[in-house]
Amino acid sequence: MKDFDTLLEKYAELVVKVGVNVQPGQVLMVNAPLETVQLTRLIVSKAYEAGAKYVMVDWDDETVTRIRYEKAPEDSFGYYPQWHADMLEGFAEEGGAVLSIKVPDPELFRGIESGKVATAVKAAAIARRKYQNYTRNNKISWSLIKAPTKAYADKVYADLPEEQRIDAMWEAVFQMNRVGDGDPVEAWKEHVAALKVGQDRLNAKRYKALHYRAPGTDLHVELPEGHIWKSAGGENANGVYFIANMPTEEVYSMPHRAGVNGTVSSTLPLNLNGRLVDGITFTFKDGKVVEYDAVSGREHLASLLETDDGASYLGEVALVPHDSPISRMNRVFYNTGIDENASCHFALGSAYPVNIEGGVGLSSEELLARGANVSLTHVDFMIGSAELDIDGILPDGTVEPVFRKGNWAL
Repeated sequence: MKDFDTLLEKYAELVVKVGVNVQPGQVLMVNAPLETVQLTRLIVSKAYEAGAKYVMVDWDDETVTRIRYEKAPEDSFGYYPQWHADMLEGFAEEGGAVLSIKVPDPELFRGIESGKVATAVKAAAIARRKYQNYTRNNKISWSLIKAPTKAYADKVYADLPEEQRIDAMWEAVFQMNRVGDGDPVEAWKEHVAALKVGQDRLNAKRYKALHYRAPGTDLHVELPEGHIWKSAGGENANGVYFIANMPTEEVYSMPHRAGVNGTVSSTLPLNLNGRLVDGITFTFKDGKVVEYDAVSGREHLASLLETDDGASYLGEVALVPHDSPISRMNRVFYNTGIDENASCHFALGSAYPVNIEGGVGLSSEELLARGANVSLTHVDFMIGSAELDIDGILPDGTVEPVFRKGNWAL
């Protein structure tokens, strides 16, 4: 690849300066797969150049993870070390920032009993509940970014010769993150400003509800009073702006927990913690999933919905035009952090408190009273296509187009 080292250095600088926006004197934690060592070392270097006091790298090896599910005793999967949760809480309390290279192998748990994975995911979520409060309320800076691993590139670019797949994945990552000949930091400033235009337009409308229509989809989604549309990034408790997911093309808010009715069908596969689920359909009544199915991976979907009561309700509604830059790449990436930015989507599980006026710092009971969903989980699934129409319903009952044929009509 032409000038790969230059592009990689630009990418590392981008995710440090724009993603987590490391501040002088701050501590940074980097969660990284072993195969991303070159990028990770550059991130560490750029973080120190930005003034970081200390950078800790937490390496991840999916082969080791797989071994656990193959050989550990049954009581292993309900265990999560409290000392690790305590460390994360202490880190957050000191105002640390977290940068995670999030690229799970879509086939990691093929052949593994779904219940083992679901039990382990839930145990981690329970132990880390206090820490998750820091991230879901944007009290600290956090960012999820992408990079190739062999297993991941092999899945996404299975149509290419094996020796070309990693390079192709890198080219895609650079493209979707606006890393090229120019200055990606400046390119992202322009991108954030453009997304904010759509955010402000929706906030000015104050829609009471949205009505989705597409093949397999006819869904009414009520929006709670005081809902807020957000885009790109936000400010942490110290007023530092960061971007939680790179790339990002969405404008998002929260639905009313009890105000979702009808049927919706997914349009892209879902990588659910290393397990693929495809062809999803949900039927909602008064906010709750009352029927569900999937062409493949239904048992994984069942495990998700059984996480807790809130896992059967929606916590996020996000709008992404079908002609977004990632959608135009015309490839399924089997990574929600990418695919959700090629498609309108919803999320089952917890709502983000930042999406309702005065929501940050509210208790679970207070959030529920405001119409926000509360759950241990938060899982996005994609429903956008060139056939999706969305209407906005104003408080006076007026109906107007928001999306037509998958793109903005507002």
